[in-house]
Amino acid sequence: MNFFKNLYCRTYQFFCYIAIPFLPYRTPTLLRNYNELCDALKAADKRRVLIVTDEVLHNIGICDKLIAALADNELDYVIYDGTVANPTTANVAEAVKLYKANQCDCIVAIGGGSAMDCAKAAGACIARPDKTPSEMRGLMKVRRRIPLLAAIPTTAGTGSETTVAAVITDSDTRCKYAINDFSLIPTYALLDNSLTLGLPPNVTAMTGMDALTHAIEAYIGRSTTRETRRNALWAIGIIFDNLYEVYCNGRNETARDDMLFAAYLAGLAFTKSYVGYVHAVAHALGGKYNVAHGLANAVILPRVLDMYGKSVHKKLWKIGVETGLFAKSTSKEVGAKLLIDKINNLNSAMNIGPTLDCISEKDIPTLAKTAEREANPLYPVPRLFTAKDLERLLRETGGLQ
Repeated sequence: MNFFKNLYCRTYQFFCYIAIPFLPYRTPTLLRNYNELCDALKAADKRRVLIVTDEVLHNIGICDKLIAALADNELDYVIYDGTVANPTTANVAEAVKLYKANQCDCIVAIGGGSAMDCAKAAGACIARPDKTPSEMRGLMKVRRRIPLLAAIPTTAGTGSETTVAAVITDSDTRCKYAINDFSLIPTYALLDNSLTLGLPPNVTAMTGMDALTHAIEAYIGRSTTRETRRNALWAIGIIFDNLYEVYCNGRNETARDDMLFAAYLAGLAFTKSYVGYVHAVAHALGGKYNVAHGLANAVILPRVLDMYGKSVHKKLWKIGVETGLFAKSTSKEVGAKLLIDKINNLNSAMNIGPTLDCISEKDIPTLAKTAEREANPLYPVPRLFTAKDLERLLRETGGLQ
């Protein structure tokens, strides 16, 4: 990267960093059960709920406890279950239409990151009917309060129940982008481990690696705070201790609880400290090929950490020491390699392969430019990559070199 672009990126990131203490971040109120959620809705004088989920979760009864609680508390509801993986602008428009047609006054998202992203983007469009999702792309384009939003995650991965972001795919162009605004942070988060007990092992693995990527990228970046470093390290330790266990034994309620809390902590960390090139490339791949976000993160993460080289050795060493992976006497370089090996071994143990065979050589220049445009100048990464660096990363990820 040339000197002037490097200077621009680092200057932009520096001013974002010094602004952190003055920005209106907030932490969602954690709820213990559905009656607490209903009490909170009634206390806010809400009476008609739009439930945002997906068809599979609706059909298998994931929403049943929520629906029963709403009925018991005499709260009306309507369900939008059209959300797809990598939710689209069409999904958002459908949810908004249903909200308005039924005169809803609040939103409850129940599902993985896709349902929560769809709900957030719908809230943004309800708050700003004068803007399209694309016009709210980027930072602070909503700037109005969205309808009260509660989030109930059914996977331990995205951390969307804590974050400022909604990631949406344009239905026409397949371009994937984020809407980032403090108004999108949910007011409430309900962590119910029973919703995760039936997750297939492959979904458990991919969503868990998504949470791990959030925590690691938040920790190694250049815009960390004492709070985000603490939450990121806490999350990484919990994930290392519990992810493979829940992959093998999905009915372990204690481990499921721990993984939900780890995803929540990772979300708190990265919503302030941001992510990095792993996410930028994963978003590009998700938009183009609809590849699962957690899977893309899992495959890309160790490669990006290796590409960062010496710039992350000390922080990866710190992660390894704090999580008990190796002794403090281990050298920084060796410690970094051991941590990357740990991630590769965890992927392998959970049957996540080292490459993604969906990547086509002809698409790589465009994918690289898309990822570079997302990451620079916003993401405070340890080392800045160029589009050419990202092309090399994509070829390695696709097994093309």
